[in-house]
Amino acid sequence: MKPTNKFFVFVYYVAGFVIKLLHPTTVEGLENLPSSGVLLCANHSSNWDPLILATRLPVNYRLHIMAKEELFKNPVLGWIIRKLGAFPVSRGNNDIQSVKTAIQSIKSGDNLLIFPEGTVIRNGIGYADGLPAHAKGGVAMIGVRTGATIIPVFMDGEKKLFHRTRIIFGKPYTPVYTGRHGTAEEMQKIADDILAEAYALGGQAVGGGSL
Repeated sequence: MKPTNKFFVFVYYVAGFVIKLLHPTTVEGLENLPSSGVLLCANHSSNWDPLILATRLPVNYRLHIMAKEELFKNPVLGWIIRKLGAFPVSRGNNDIQSVKTAIQSIKSGDNLLIFPEGTVIRNGIGYADGLPAHAKGGVAMIGVRTGATIIPVFMDGEKKLFHRTRIIFGKPYTPVYTGRHGTAEEMQKIADDILAEAYALGGQAVGGGSL
C-alpha cells in the first residue's frame, strides 16, 4: 500500500497514535534501513508486533507484512492490518500464493516484514508443541530469490500495556550459499542465522535466554 493513498495515510496515523499510547517504544538503527527492496526479519513475541513495528516505520516506507491468517478473522484487526499492507499466510500448509505475493512485493521495490519463527513465542515457548520454535527456511528462500537487503530486527518480549518496548534494526545480513538458489540445508542455516542475529540485538539467544 503506497503512502500516496490518502486512506492508507489516515489509517497509518490513527492506528499509530492509538498503538503508541498503548505500547510506547524506543527505536534504534533506522539508519540501517535502505529505502526499498528490504526484507525485515523480526522475532515474534506478541500479536501486537506487526502493528507496532509497521507504525514505527516512516509513512512512505511501503511496507508489506506476511501475517498469520488467524489475525484476519477478527474483522476490525483484519481491516486495519490489510490497510497497513498485510497479507495472510497459512502456516500449516505450503502456501505458494503467499510466497509469490512476498516475492513480488520485494521485486516491485517495496519492503516486506516476516517473522521467521512463524508463530508467537512467549518466554521462548512455542504455542503448538511446547518447545522453543526455530526459524522457517522459507524466509531465507524469499531473501535469496529476490536479492533483498536482509535486516534482522529485535523486539522486546511480551507486550504489556503502557510498558516501553525496544525495537532494534540491525545491520544488513549477507547470506552465503552455493549455486543459484542454494540447497535446502543452506536455506535453513541462513534462516537460523538471521533469527539468531535478531535475538542477539536484544542480548538474547534464540528461545528467550540471555547471551
